[in-house]
Amino acid sequence: MSNSIYLGYYFKVSPLQPATEILIAELGYVGFESFVETEDGVHAYIKKEDWYENLFDDIHVLNSHEFTINYTSEEIEQVNWNLEWEKNFNAIIVDDRCSIRAPFHEKPNTQYDIVIEPKMSFGTGHHETTHMMIQHLLNIDFKEKKVLDMGCGTGVLAILSEMRGARPIDAIDIDNWCYLNTIENIERNDCDHITAYQGDTSLLAGRSYDIVIANINRNILLKDIQSYAKSLHAKGKLLLSGFYQKDLEMITGECMKYGLDYKSHFSRNDWIAACYELKL
Repeated sequence: MSNSIYLGYYFKVSPLQPATEILIAELGYVGFESFVETEDGVHAYIKKEDWYENLFDDIHVLNSHEFTINYTSEEIEQVNWNLEWEKNFNAIIVDDRCSIRAPFHEKPNTQYDIVIEPKMSFGTGHHETTHMMIQHLLNIDFKEKKVLDMGCGTGVLAILSEMRGARPIDAIDIDNWCYLNTIENIERNDCDHITAYQGDTSLLAGRSYDIVIANINRNILLKDIQSYAKSLHAKGKLLLSGFYQKDLEMITGECMKYGLDYKSHFSRNDWIAACYELKL
């Protein structure tokens, strides 16, 4: 992979949110592989062979009147992905109980210490959604619970689930890089009860869980809530994030269609992480 020729696009975004998140999502759909968020925007990388003329026609946020987005680009012979994220990846601690850090960070004195190398995967704990999902996981009983981490990214939520006593755990992501990165991080944290899969909700047929975790985005959540509900045991919990405060009513309404009652939510910089429970 390191021998491929990449194009690097360096975006300056104002205001940063939610434009940066929208931009990353839309760039991902058209083939960009890696993203490094910066103080004023995001650096995005795509293989030169995957680039095509008019590619940016499908990036609607670039034409939004709500944001100002400018960019420069260059051709890169090799990309040291680890160096890119190491420049921007600081250890974090959630609620003084859970630390998420890279191998080169000093080990803190926390109850749960997760070591990851995120590379091109989402889920370092820095983003509001991951941070809030960790808060939910710290407040829920996971002892001997069967868990699904859907859209697992780095696998950080699956890893914390095992540390909290869950077993077995399925970690699923449609992206091959996330799937491979999750496997690496499972091994790095000496987890014995997590199985990673590459795929989507079609893998859920015949499977059932006590807790389903899905930190993805609003549209995918709305499409897949029915599948999550079918996969939950009675009184099972569904944790959802990846959407904004304004979308909570819509998400809750869709959950109610399938017997899922709203229980609580965390809010952070207009992002939401909500907990629902399946009725008996």
